[in-house]
Amino acid sequence: MNHLNIKPGYCRLKKALRAFSLLLILFSGASVFSQSVFTGFVTDESNAPLANVEVIYTQNNVTVRTAADGTFNLLAADEKVHLVFYLDGYELTEQDLSQGQSATIILQRITELNEVVIEREQNRLFALTHLKDVEGVSVFAGKKTEVVRMDRITANKAANAARQIYSQVVGLTINENSDGGLQLNIGGRGLNPNRSSNFNTRQNGYDISADVLGYPESYYTPPAEGVSQIQVIRGAASLQYGTQFGGLVNFVMREPSLKPIEATVRNSAGSYGFLSNFTSVGGTTGKFSYYTFFNYKQGDGFRSNSQYNSRNFFVNVNYAFKPGTSLHFDYTLFDYLAKQPGGLTDYMFEKDMFQSNRTRNWFDVNWNLYSLRFKHALYEKTRFELQLFGLNATRSALGYLSNRVSSSDVEGTVRDLITGDFNNWGSEAKLLTEYNIIGRKSTFMVGAKYYQARNTGQQGPGSSGSGPDFNFADDEFPYYTSQSSYTYPNRNVSLFAENIFRVSDKFSITPGLRTEYIKTQAEGYWGRINTDQAGNVILDERENEDIDKGRTFLLAGLGFSYKSGTKTEWYANISQNYRSVTFNDIRTASPGLAIDPSITDEKGFTFDLGVRGTADDRFNYDSSVYLLYYNDKIGEYMAPNPNGSGAVVRYRSNIGTAVTYGWELLADWNIANTFFTGNRNFNWSVFVNNAITGSSYIKSDAPNIEGNSVEFVPLVNLKAGTSAGYRNFMASVQMSCLTEQFTDSGNTITDSNDNTYGIFGQIPSYYVADFSASYTWRNFRLEGSISNFTNNYYFTRRATGYPGPGILPSDPRMYYVTLQVKI
Repeated sequence: MNHLNIKPGYCRLKKALRAFSLLLILFSGASVFSQSVFTGFVTDESNAPLANVEVIYTQNNVTVRTAADGTFNLLAADEKVHLVFYLDGYELTEQDLSQGQSATIILQRITELNEVVIEREQNRLFALTHLKDVEGVSVFAGKKTEVVRMDRITANKAANAARQIYSQVVGLTINENSDGGLQLNIGGRGLNPNRSSNFNTRQNGYDISADVLGYPESYYTPPAEGVSQIQVIRGAASLQYGTQFGGLVNFVMREPSLKPIEATVRNSAGSYGFLSNFTSVGGTTGKFSYYTFFNYKQGDGFRSNSQYNSRNFFVNVNYAFKPGTSLHFDYTLFDYLAKQPGGLTDYMFEKDMFQSNRTRNWFDVNWNLYSLRFKHALYEKTRFELQLFGLNATRSALGYLSNRVSSSDVEGTVRDLITGDFNNWGSEAKLLTEYNIIGRKSTFMVGAKYYQARNTGQQGPGSSGSGPDFNFADDEFPYYTSQSSYTYPNRNVSLFAENIFRVSDKFSITPGLRTEYIKTQAEGYWGRINTDQAGNVILDERENEDIDKGRTFLLAGLGFSYKSGTKTEWYANISQNYRSVTFNDIRTASPGLAIDPSITDEKGFTFDLGVRGTADDRFNYDSSVYLLYYNDKIGEYMAPNPNGSGAVVRYRSNIGTAVTYGWELLADWNIANTFFTGNRNFNWSVFVNNAITGSSYIKSDAPNIEGNSVEFVPLVNLKAGTSAGYRNFMASVQMSCLTEQFTDSGNTITDSNDNTYGIFGQIPSYYVADFSASYTWRNFRLEGSISNFTNNYYFTRRATGYPGPGILPSDPRMYYVTLQVKI
């Protein structure tokens, strides 16, 4: 270990930590004064007390629940509060309370309760509690935020149908895989969708990717059936959640039932042998609550050699010591095995997209996640949260990986085996407090994160058989061409802070800073061995490496929010971004690929400017423009092999400076609330989600790159749909339409006669439409879905390595049905 690289950065962080500690003391003390207690009593129409009613303090989005006798106590710094009272089966009620006033709130029972009525009440609640300037210990003022509420959408949740689930998140590009939704692949704004590696992916607020900085790929995606909402915060999330250009995707898991025990069983079946079981149990007893589920999936895929099966177990245990102070433990197990059919050339895809010439490719994942969270409200205006988290996981890829996609895989020959072992842990602490400055309330958030990983990666000969044998076959193939073995001991320390300065009742400014110390290491070797036709070794090359990249840097951001009315907000934000070089950027032994030894980190910033708002419960919208500036962007282009062999290879390097820019619009119109207000049993809404995006490499030293379009940027990315319901029947139809996009910086034009590679070229324009419906009767719910009901043949990805390489076709028409029983 090179201590000379660590010490300067460590000392600077230590001084910064002392400064932050003083600020903590100052701001924490500022919110001790002027606290008021608001009390009340909640009953039904017969004056019987109601327990577990949600009492929501809308100004600060704080929630308390009524006790068994119907009473509640809420601490606030305001002299007057606006409260919302919500309990399943009762009409949502709003009430203003003044300091010293104790009120009795009477909730009206909904006499005709069905799915449409429930959704209407939830929509009213959501409009009042949608991501506000402050949520928990996080600051969102001036940021572009989106929330997917799983209970609100009618979609194929059993198969994690990303196209349907994320239909109202603007500008996303999605790599669609025929694997039952085991992996999420989303990008946007010119960011590669592969395993969502350009987003910081979290579950209940903690990291779930392989290595946040060294290998930020997400091999685990929570099942949609166990998720309550998905929060998406764009590039400005780099100040609170990490440095990624994409921002944050946080999966908020379902909460325990307020009953002592509640169980839900969902069984699903679909096309091509798809079967799924999702069983959850949860409940609350006094201060103790829990939620757990088990999810099993299996399927054959629509192409041969596409079988998969998975097991996912999750448990959440909570203990509330007192209001505002609680302890939460999560454990997640995710294990799956999938056979990979490989990629296709353009010629093969045009001829028959159902074919596969890879019969021995396998992929195996085992993921274990741990999290312990402590939440504590020091005062009503000051909250603290500490989170400890860890990952123990493995990933193994086995198969025939020739760059010549059309080459047949001959049984009995060597396969390539790549294994990864991920062991990391970290802690993150955040404190948020509200205080008065010049007579106005401001909000200060400060946090720190420590992250440490010691991961390993190995590549070498796999067995000559056809099954999923993930053991290296060095004895069987002692002279295998591509071999490597590395250890990646990485470390990250960061401090961050943001402050909302409310200049007036309508206008606020939110500056923020994040300082990072990152140490990326790679210790190991790579080697190449070549033999002649007689088996004689003609090249035996092995190079030991000890790469050490330690650096300290500062990211800054500034947000603005102007609320011209109670339901309209103008927002703007500019934040710096940073992407560290990854394991694959440092060293990968792959046929036809070479890496620039001087490759370095990527830097840039994201700018958003927009307006969002609602018109009562009839119409809501979010329209914005953005600019993403990407310096030292890492990419690949064709170039002569730098080792002097003369062969042309894919060369990975910092290829230049890129910009993407565009206009994004989401509009949702509730037609029922506009024209059919007298019929509570009917609901009908339509939405439009459109992104128009441009891009360009404005500077590059690489040949034939400058002036080209950026990869993964369709000019038009349109999603539109409608949903309707009557009583307990719900249905939705949606369509996605994307124009063509390039997959490489050289902007290679598609050659439909290519029957060799299929790696580079365009993704042609396509459209796809889906239909979903559900019907609820008492404790039973029947759901059905037809995805791609027009049966279009298209693809969304050209893989350059595993599990391809080549074109990976998307699903044709598929049918799904789910039966749910809630006890």
